[in-house]
Amino acid sequence: MKTDLDFAVKENNILKNEWENEKEKMEQGLLYDPAVPEIMEPQTECSKYLKEFNTLGLGDEERIQELMERMFASVGEGSFVQPPMYANWGGKHIFLGKKVYINFNFTAVDDGNIYIGDNVMMGPNVTIATASHPLDPGPRAGGLQYNRDVVIKNNVWIGAGAVIVPGVTIGENSVIGAGSVVTRDVPANV
Repeated sequence: MKTDLDFAVKENNILKNEWENEKEKMEQGLLYDPAVPEIMEPQTECSKYLKEFNTLGLGDEERIQELMERMFASVGEGSFVQPPMYANWGGKHIFLGKKVYINFNFTAVDDGNIYIGDNVMMGPNVTIATASHPLDPGPRAGGLQYNRDVVIKNNVWIGAGAVIVPGVTIGENSVIGAGSVVTRDVPANV
């Protein structure tokens, strides 16, 4: 049985000479080295607002909104993320719909894109990861990874402490129970 990982490894081996750099491989979902300067330097730059963001709390809503506009790829009207939060790219690859509420200690491994629809609620300590590592110990030992986008559709509620792994889509109106580990797509209205 072939997996997404097998495809990514094969595709990366066949096409590796056609890709200019690691950033291009990252954006195409191929195996890449996340520790090279062309990845680390912009990632560090994107994370510069997190330090201030994570010092804010109740009463600082205006500054929180200003920082969210700078940090995230997009922020829909009425959306709010309660500090602190943690994100590899400082939120650069996170797209928030309208009226999204994310409680404190949100962790986003946002090497790939995270699309969050309208009217989504998340409890505290939710983790969404887009990055993964090869099962093969050779490439994994070399620190290689690949990314799969995560899509959370409209009106989803994700309970406290849930973990969403790379490549998952959660259908609209569905509820993810507290402490769940979501490893495959969830249909709508579940």
